[in-house]
Amino acid sequence: MLSVEAIDLYYGAAQALRAVSLKAAIGRITCVLGRNGVGKSSLLRAIVGQQAIAAGSIRWMDEEISGLAPHLRARRGVGFVPQGREIFPLLTVRENLMTGYAAVSRDKRTIDDEIFSLFPVLAEMMGRRGGDLSGGQQQQLAIARALVTRPKLLVLDEPTEGIQPSIIRDIGNAIRYLRQRGGMAIVVVEQYFEWARDLADDYAVMDRGAVVLAGERKDMVESEVRRRLSV
Repeated sequence: MLSVEAIDLYYGAAQALRAVSLKAAIGRITCVLGRNGVGKSSLLRAIVGQQAIAAGSIRWMDEEISGLAPHLRARRGVGFVPQGREIFPLLTVRENLMTGYAAVSRDKRTIDDEIFSLFPVLAEMMGRRGGDLSGGQQQQLAIARALVTRPKLLVLDEPTEGIQPSIIRDIGNAIRYLRQRGGMAIVVVEQYFEWARDLADDYAVMDRGAVVLAGERKDMVESEVRRRLSV
């Protein structure tokens, strides 16, 4: 389980996160919701190690990881799909996928056929440069690259941003499959409420750097969540 406990995060003198707590269990999807600029991406950067926290604790599988560099967290099974995809435009699809090898031991440096079952278009484009793919294809490539690292915790930052509806559906189906397969905790930051609502097992709503609502999807009061997202 991922356990984030009362973390604070600063950018210089500006406080981005205020005593934020979040849990994400194996076999469940946790969706983090909120308007722009409320700290959602900062929370994910703290989890994966791209931004140091000033206070609090981040534990993964009963190990304190808040002091570990990003590559060490990746080796412990933390996979990240960043906002904006951040694929390498001049590398081929195959080469982009192979960059995930850095996080795994030599005997696991393979591209599992399961990835092409989830995203068949990538199998047809292995020799194409990443920059030649559409936005939706690049998003699928970014998720596939994270899966090459064989994560036990998959963290996705706004995976539907700027993506056409058909690929949004495919990405949702892929995330559901990964949940059902078991063995993985999934954290998704998302602004598209209906998509996140239908995907989530658990949810948290952020505002002004703090979690203001949280719980299981089955107990969600939709009107209260929508009010927080529109204020």
